[in-house]
Amino acid sequence: MSRNATEVRKGNVLILDDGKLWAVTDRHHHTPGNLRSIIRLSIKCLDDGTAKQIRASSAESFEVAYLERRKCQYLYNDTSTGAYVFMDQEDYEQYELHKDFVGDAMNFVKEEQVVDVTFHETTPVAIDLPPSVVLTITHADPAVKGNTVSNVFKKAILETGFEIKVPHHIAPGETVKVSTTTGEFMGRAND
Repeated sequence: MSRNATEVRKGNVLILDDGKLWAVTDRHHHTPGNLRSIIRLSIKCLDDGTAKQIRASSAESFEVAYLERRKCQYLYNDTSTGAYVFMDQEDYEQYELHKDFVGDAMNFVKEEQVVDVTFHETTPVAIDLPPSVVLTITHADPAVKGNTVSNVFKKAILETGFEIKVPHHIAPGETVKVSTTTGEFMGRAND
């Protein structure tokens, strides 16, 4: 679908001349005095993560990609290829997503968990996580006697293998809420 440059918004995914998908991360519409308006777009390549800025006149148009979100279940990590295997919940198609593609998202996804995966045609382009997840602490350093101040933290390991800092009163086996954007402890999970 083609859109005029003035209609392109933050969050749109563009298909540029190179054939790659570029996500719009920032948009600025500037009209200097009595001159023609200029639209500055900050974009990031979904394939390799490179970022750049482009300038466009209000008369230019861009091809906006149609994206579809699907529920996919994380099955396992294929250690021979280093890929994470996900299965579409509707058609049971399996997709291998490599470590450089998923990035830090797998720190918050446990086996058999269902997450949203964004697709362009039949190609997965992003994993969409909720703002926070509930995970179980598998290991935590013991609390040090005398550390009763509320801002004292210790290391703990989640069931995904990700290490976070938690208050000293948190013990192994407890479920905690963790931010997927910062990776920080948000509190105990409500049972």
